[in-house]
Amino acid sequence: MIDVILGLQWGDEGKGKIADYLTPNYDVVARFQGGPNAGHSLEFEGKKFVLNTIPSGIFGKNTLNLIGNGVVIDPVRLQEEISRIVSECPDYKERLLISQKAHLILPTHRILDAASEAAKGDQKIGSTLRGIGPTYRDKIGRSGLRVGDILENDFQERYRSIVSEHLKLIQFLGYSDFDLVSEDQKFFAALEFLKTHKLINSEYFINDCLLQGKKILAEGAQGSMLDVEFGSYPYVTSSNTLTGGVCTGLGVAPKHIGKVYGIFKAYCTRVGSGPFPTELDNEIGEYIRQKGHEFGATTGRKRRTGWLDLVALKYTIMLNGVDELIMMKGDVLNGMSELNVATHYRIAGEETQQVPANLCSASIQPQYKAFPGWSENLTHTHGFDAMDNTFKTYVDFVENYLGKRISVISLGPQRDATVTR
Repeated sequence: MIDVILGLQWGDEGKGKIADYLTPNYDVVARFQGGPNAGHSLEFEGKKFVLNTIPSGIFGKNTLNLIGNGVVIDPVRLQEEISRIVSECPDYKERLLISQKAHLILPTHRILDAASEAAKGDQKIGSTLRGIGPTYRDKIGRSGLRVGDILENDFQERYRSIVSEHLKLIQFLGYSDFDLVSEDQKFFAALEFLKTHKLINSEYFINDCLLQGKKILAEGAQGSMLDVEFGSYPYVTSSNTLTGGVCTGLGVAPKHIGKVYGIFKAYCTRVGSGPFPTELDNEIGEYIRQKGHEFGATTGRKRRTGWLDLVALKYTIMLNGVDELIMMKGDVLNGMSELNVATHYRIAGEETQQVPANLCSASIQPQYKAFPGWSENLTHTHGFDAMDNTFKTYVDFVENYLGKRISVISLGPQRDATVTR
């Protein structure tokens, strides 16, 4: 079976740490969507690594790691990412597999991303400017280039044809802040580096692993509220971030999906534009941002912060078929005198526990339940039962509201700052 780990909010929930924490239980860890717009942070033995495209199981010495067909790959950024981990993983090439059907992010995809955002002015989506959207757009438009194409004799001809079309659009948008000659040189050098890796027919590989009874963990990127179908459209990413994306992003049948782990923070964050009903654009929000180090692992941008939104969380649990919950960053709220969670929305004078279809335009007034804060010395050292009673009350309420068990609680970025219930 394939177990799934994914974020239930607007991304940045801590998927990298938990995927790394769970890795010893799996033979394969596979990324099924997204690209270098992801930033999965891992900390252990006094070292910190940020992964963008490589699955978070790469530090497990006996675990294979697959970049699936649903991922979009920037060869230049992938090479840079590998250079950051090679000292810790000198054998990474033996354990890193890359789907030949994964689409390539071209230099002009990144330029198009920047040009498009600049043209939107105040209506910016909040893109990471990594070229993700334009790459998926070409994929859907059937004009993209895939990893396997770099092995074909006509690759350069096809590349120049696509770039020519991109440049027309960039010129139309009036954007000129780029040096394509330099970008091209880096891109083709990175392609030669990419060719030295295991480029495979990943759908056969993953299904063979299933036939052999191997344990597989599918690792999602971004968050469920950024899903292109069910998220806060149009302020979303360009891929399917939900459990359903595992099937198309790895090439497996739905019957092979096993346990689904849903990760959420004890509060909410969001990067970029778009609706955020429980946002705290005040000193409390800034306090949470600073204490929680809420700055993008990939972009360094400030994350918007807010109270835990149980309405949105219950929605994404439903969409993903979550079996077990994992709560992150409860320690960030240590020492607060009071905190709130949103249990209902009030829209046009009526209360609801449903996320509206028009989330971006609806006037939402979150309805909160207040909780007393817990002490500053909340730690993981003696297990959940020994924790502050006010914290346990908070956890119990969230579990009861959502109807799902919180099986893991993270109280810090390190591997060992984790409580399994």
